[in-house]
Amino acid sequence: METQKNFTKEQTKQVIFTLGEEEFGLDIMLVNAIEKYTDLVHVPNAPTYIRGIMNLRGDVIPVYSLRKKFGLSEKSADDNTKLIITKSNDILMAYEVDAVKEIIEIPAESLSETPAIVKSVNTAYIQCVANVNGRMILLLNHNGILSSQEQENIEAIMQEQ
Repeated sequence: METQKNFTKEQTKQVIFTLGEEEFGLDIMLVNAIEKYTDLVHVPNAPTYIRGIMNLRGDVIPVYSLRKKFGLSEKSADDNTKLIITKSNDILMAYEVDAVKEIIEIPAESLSETPAIVKSVNTAYIQCVANVNGRMILLLNHNGILSSQEQENIEAIMQEQ
């Protein structure tokens, strides 16, 4: 049953992470690795959502702040801060998150369409809502996290490095 663009109501395995008090999920099939936070190299004049770049086993990759994207206040990295490594348009990149909590299987019956009041261009990254044991988890649409302009900015930054 199609409930939203790019979303089919099917069982899914998700990496659950937090930003502030909120829980989010990213499809496990899109996650290359989960890494401990490491010191980043700041990129001068980069967009604010680019936290910096890092060396991941010989690859220089951009680190993207989901806090900035989702309009949350900045938070200093701590021992719980993790980097979720993923690929977007063949570019390896990392999402900085407050903590990775777990990897869980979410049954189809736990998934609900994103409420109409929440749907907008600014929330294209929200695919649906999962209700798991009384917890509301926002499942992310990986393709909606970066706009085409943001994608181009990252590609340009990576070509300069």
